[in-house]
Amino acid sequence: MAENNKTRHVFIIGAKSIGLYGGYETFVEHLINEHQNEKNIKYHVACKHNGDGAMDESRLEGEVTVLKTNSKGEAMEYEYRNTHVFEINCPNIGPAVALYYDRAALRFSINYCKEHNIEDPIFYVLTCRIGLFINGLVRKIRKIGGKYFLNPDGHEWKRAKWSKPVRAYWKWSEKKMVNKADLVICDSVNIEKYIQEEYGVKNTTYIAYGADLKKSELSDDAPKFINWLESHGLTRYGYYMCCGRFVPENSFEIMIREFMASNSKRDFAIITTNNDSLLEELENKLHWRSDKRIKFVGTVYDSELLKKIRENAYGNFHGHTVGGTNPSLLEALGSTDLNLLINVGFNQEVAREAALYWSSENGDLAKLIDQADSMSEEERAEFGVKAKARIRDAFSWKFIGDEYMRVWNR
Repeated sequence: MAENNKTRHVFIIGAKSIGLYGGYETFVEHLINEHQNEKNIKYHVACKHNGDGAMDESRLEGEVTVLKTNSKGEAMEYEYRNTHVFEINCPNIGPAVALYYDRAALRFSINYCKEHNIEDPIFYVLTCRIGLFINGLVRKIRKIGGKYFLNPDGHEWKRAKWSKPVRAYWKWSEKKMVNKADLVICDSVNIEKYIQEEYGVKNTTYIAYGADLKKSELSDDAPKFINWLESHGLTRYGYYMCCGRFVPENSFEIMIREFMASNSKRDFAIITTNNDSLLEELENKLHWRSDKRIKFVGTVYDSELLKKIRENAYGNFHGHTVGGTNPSLLEALGSTDLNLLINVGFNQEVAREAALYWSSENGDLAKLIDQADSMSEEERAEFGVKAKARIRDAFSWKFIGDEYMRVWNR
C-alpha cells in the first residue's frame, strides 16, 4: 500500500534506542515527542534489538502498538507516538557491530521505502561510522529519489576507547560521509566550523540539541524521590552529581580524583551506566571505595525522578570532552543551579557565563569544589538564573523542533 505522498518521511539511523543515556538517544526521544502530532511528518527510527544499549520498548512512556514480532514473540517493529520504530538484530562481533548496525538499518530503510512506495525520503544518519559502505548506500538512496543528511557528532576519532587503527578509520570515515552528504547538520557551532574548514564543504547548517525548563512533576516529599535519596544515603542539596555514560572521555577519573582531594563534606552521586572494567580500573588507580562520599548510584531512567534529582543537587559536574552540544549538559543547566564544567570549547559555547569551568590539571577541580562549597545561597541562585536564561534563549525543544521542521520541508 502506498504511503501518503504529502507526508515527509524521515528515517533516523544511528541511535541505539529511544530515551536511554547517550546524546542521540535523548535527541530522538525529544524530537519525536515534539512532532508526534504533526500530520506532514513521519519518523522511522532504527534501534538495536540486542547488545550494548539495546532498545527496551517496555521503558517507553505511552502506548506502543506492535506491528511485527520475531520467532520468539519479541517486538521488532512498532508504532510509538506516530513514529515507526524498527529494531535491528546485531551479531556479537565486538566494536564492528556499530558498522553492521548502521549499514543494516540503512538498508532496511531503503527497502522499506521501495516496498511502501515512499517518495522523497530523507535518511538522517547520526555519526560517521559507515564510510566504508557509504558510496554504495548513497547510490541506492538517490536511485529512489532520497536525500542523505548527516549529523557528524563530535570528534569520534578522538575517543579514548578506540585503538589508533580504529581512530584512523573513524577520521577517514568522517571525510567520506561528510563529502557524500546532501546536508550536514551540526549540533555545535564549533563542529560546523571544523567540518567546513577541514573538508571545504558549505552544505552545512547548525541545529543544537534542546532542553526544557519545566520543573519535575514530583514534589519534594514524593515517596519515589525520598526513597531514592534514602537508599543512597543522600540528602537534598547535600550532594554533587554527574550523569552520563561511563566512558573514559567523560572525565570520571578526574572528577573522582579531584572530589577525593577536596574538603567537601557533601557526597558525589554518580549516575551512570555499567562498565565493570572501568570501575575496577578506577578503583586500582584511585581507591575510591575508601572514600564514603563517592557513590555510584546506578542508572535513573525515570525522567521526572532524574529531573528532581538534578533540581535538588548542590551542584552538577559535566566532564564530557568529546562531542558537540551534550543533552545532559542542557538538562543540567535547565534544572541545577550550579554547574561545574570541564573547560572545552563545546561546553563554553553552550553555558557561557552560566557555569564554572575546570581543567584536567591536578588540583584545579578540587580547588573549585572548595570554592563552590563556600558559596552563599544567593550566589548559587544567580548562576541558576543565568543557566535557565541560556536554555530559554537558545535551546528550548520547541525551537529545536521548529528548526528541524524547517530543514525537513525546505
